[in-house]
Parts: sequence; structure tokens; C-alpha cells
Amino acid sequence: MKMSHVGIMVGDMDQAVEFYTKALGLKLVMGNTKVVEERETAIGRMCIAVFGEGFKGFNIAHLVTTDGIGVELFEMVDRQERHEVDFSRIGIFHFSLQTDDFAGAIKRIEEFGGKVRIDIMRYHPEDDSKQAKMVYLEDPFGNLFELYSHSYEETYASDYD
Repeated sequence: MKMSHVGIMVGDMDQAVEFYTKALGLKLVMGNTKVVEERETAIGRMCIAVFGEGFKGFNIAHLVTTDGIGVELFEMVDRQERHEVDFSRIGIFHFSLQTDDFAGAIKRIEEFGGKVRIDIMRYHPEDDSKQAKMVYLEDPFGNLFELYSHSYEETYASDYD
């Protein structure tokens, strides 16, 4: 299996595209596109099946990370309240990105309306040879994400040096 993409609900498409491209460095593949409820196309029928009758439409944009993972941004016409993470609920609660410019990325995230949720943490503070670190952040809409300094495998492998 390979990761294909993640879908993220946002409150303002223009602000979201700016944040995900300028703060996080994602590449815009398809700009802000309006989707309306209709039954004539396969996409229209799929949207009704996913969002239900009367979903009133949404804007969508497609972006991609430097390693080719897609990020779909959704701005629903009629659902604009801010997402609050409910840690008692089962389901996906964050996504994670990796960068070689950890401090610079955090600075850009804050400049473009994101928020740092915790202090930067090292996974192995007792071992100076293992420098993997992470931090939890939010996008401007309250979507929680992690930022890693090293690859997932380097961070968690028991034989990582």
C-alpha cells in the first residue's frame, strides 16, 4: 500500500491554499474549484453519495507534498464551524509532515495563521546520537498536524542510530 492523499475540511479556501502552499511548501495541482450538487456526472453522483442529498456544494483544491502525497482541501458551503479535536472519539485525528527545515517551517506556520500546540519534543532525549524531534501544530482552521524532523522509520525504528 502507498499513501495517496488526505482530505481536510477548511473554513476559507483562499486562506487554506495560501497556508498549505506558503507555510507548508505544498505544490498546487488544481486550484479552487466549485463543486455543485448534480447527478449528471460520476463525480456529482459520488459527492451526493458521500455528502448526502442537499449538501449545497463546496470548493475543492488539490495540492501535493514533495514526495507526491495528495492533499485535498474542502470548503463546504454550509458547514463552517471550527473543528475541535475530540480525543475521546475514534477516528483519524491528525496527519503528519516531515521537513529538513524544522525551525523555519514552524515560523512560516505561525506567520500564515497556524498555531503551535506543544513544545518541541525529542523522541530520545537520553541519547544525543538520536536527534528526531516533533511538534503538534494546527492549521488556521483547527486541523491538528504533526511536524517531524526525521522520517517515520528513523524516528521509531529500534535500531535507529
